[in-house]
Amino acid sequence: MKNNSWFLQSNAFVLFIAMLSAGCAGSPREPATAANHQARITVLYDAFGKNPALQKDWGYAALIEYDGKRILFDTGDNPQILAHNAKALNIDLSRLDYVVMSHRHSDHMGGLTYLLSVNPKVKIYAPKENFGVYGFSLPSSFYRKDPSLTPEQRYYDGNPPEIMRFGNAWPAAHFELIEKTTEIAPGMHLIFQISDKPTTLELRELSLAINTPDGIVLVVGCSHPGLDKIVEAAARINQHIHLVTGGFHLVVAKDPEIEQIVTMLRDGYKVDYVAPSHCTGEPTFTALKKAYGDHYLYAGLGTSIALGANPLSSADGQAMDEDDLKTYRTLLAKDDENAVLASNDQR
Repeated sequence: MKNNSWFLQSNAFVLFIAMLSAGCAGSPREPATAANHQARITVLYDAFGKNPALQKDWGYAALIEYDGKRILFDTGDNPQILAHNAKALNIDLSRLDYVVMSHRHSDHMGGLTYLLSVNPKVKIYAPKENFGVYGFSLPSSFYRKDPSLTPEQRYYDGNPPEIMRFGNAWPAAHFELIEKTTEIAPGMHLIFQISDKPTTLELRELSLAINTPDGIVLVVGCSHPGLDKIVEAAARINQHIHLVTGGFHLVVAKDPEIEQIVTMLRDGYKVDYVAPSHCTGEPTFTALKKAYGDHYLYAGLGTSIALGANPLSSADGQAMDEDDLKTYRTLLAKDDENAVLASNDQR
């Protein structure tokens, strides 16, 4: 009887361990929320990466899956390349909750044509700009009027609409323009900022801050207003910044500026993890990898970053190899240097 009891207890223990292991295997390193069983960020467009099935190009796009939401952040530069990479990664862009366009530069919005061909009614959040490509509106009271003129010399014959609405480059698209930091879903904030940099003066840009149980997950497009200002704004939502990923816009920065940003992230705001992409720049990749060690996550084209207390990159720990570096530099040089390096309004 004693042996039988021991046998039953042993089997029960084995069964318990098996069930526990199966449960853990189903949701490794995930946030506490049950709905986040596929919480991850997948890079769809960039100029470096490990997957030979994907096409590299200068630009940025990423799919964010969190709390049951699917968000496309930017669309890269070329619609054909976005289509190719999405299909190669088995990502269905017809199933999105919404899209975020970080700013108006072509290497972030050029793929929108393809997106709209497969998902024409998706809601698209974009920064509100004066007469911007995403549309604009303003009250007709903005201009001075002269009632002494005859009707044919007056705008709208002297009877303008109360609100003047201006078109956008995609008239059938469903844009919602953002002009202040806005919560678009529970815990999901779009940070709105305006660049004061000489090369991108008055450029509006959106960043996505997700307030997770582990802290803020911050997705940036090109950080034209300054990564320090974007992180500062995110910290007003939650002081604990868990992960920053996307383009840090240090591609031509000198070492002192790079060191300042690295120090700001690691020591100033004590950001847990970084996963730099796109316009971050090769020397900045090196500096961040040195500063963050195993808390630096590789985020090249095709990489998925599993979100959670200990985020994990599908290519964790890998740096760019020589082929990556060659491709990255070639793509950087192929366009007009001033354009690619954000010294004018086309990049």
